[in-house]
Amino acid sequence: MKLKPGDAAPDFLLQDQHGNDVVLADFKGRRLAVFFYPKASTPG
Repeated sequence: MKLKPGDAAPDFLLQDQHGNDVVLADFKGRRLAVFFYPKASTPG
């Protein structure tokens, strides 16, 4: 799925650096910036 600027992020569940689950729905009603970047040391 490709997102364009301004698209709503799809719901997701990921783990933070401490292994805790982070769910997008936990931030509902709040402003949130989500950054995606290519894997380190890979062409991008």
